[in-house]
Amino acid sequence: MRKDIIWEYAESKVSKDDVEKIGIQLGFLLPQDYIDCVSVNGGASVSPQEFKVGNVERCFGGLFSFNEESSENIVKMYQLVKERLPKRMLPIADDPAGNLICFDFKDHEDNPSIVFWNHEIVWGIDELMEEENLTEEQAEERVREDISFVADSFTDLINSLYASEEDD
Repeated sequence: MRKDIIWEYAESKVSKDDVEKIGIQLGFLLPQDYIDCVSVNGGASVSPQEFKVGNVERCFGGLFSFNEESSENIVKMYQLVKERLPKRMLPIADDPAGNLICFDFKDHEDNPSIVFWNHEIVWGIDELMEEENLTEEQAEERVREDISFVADSFTDLINSLYASEEDD
């Protein structure tokens, strides 16, 4: 991973084993690059912080924490949104507007891709099933249409970060 990345306001360190165990509790085998980073930088914001979602510039808010007391705890955050997320998707960070940066394990169990979940665009699966009389599978497919690809891996996401011209 890049050496010029600065992580600020990290919460207390957590063991890599604990990160892995929490991932398994949630039903996910977390990739090692993420485990290595979040065990030291959980809850932290990053600089530079800009990344692209298609042609749109987005801002990386902060990594979710593995500290149980944190309001940004990854387990709490997952519990809050899991009914609206497609299966095999885990939020790992947010942006300042409340959108989520997620791992998508659907087709990548060993090395999940990174996707962007815009909370203002995406319908929940249950909402679609009820409102549009869709099956769960159809609703999941529809929700996935509004999720945007960001990077092939966590390392690729971090390597894509840049400073916006306004930050210069």
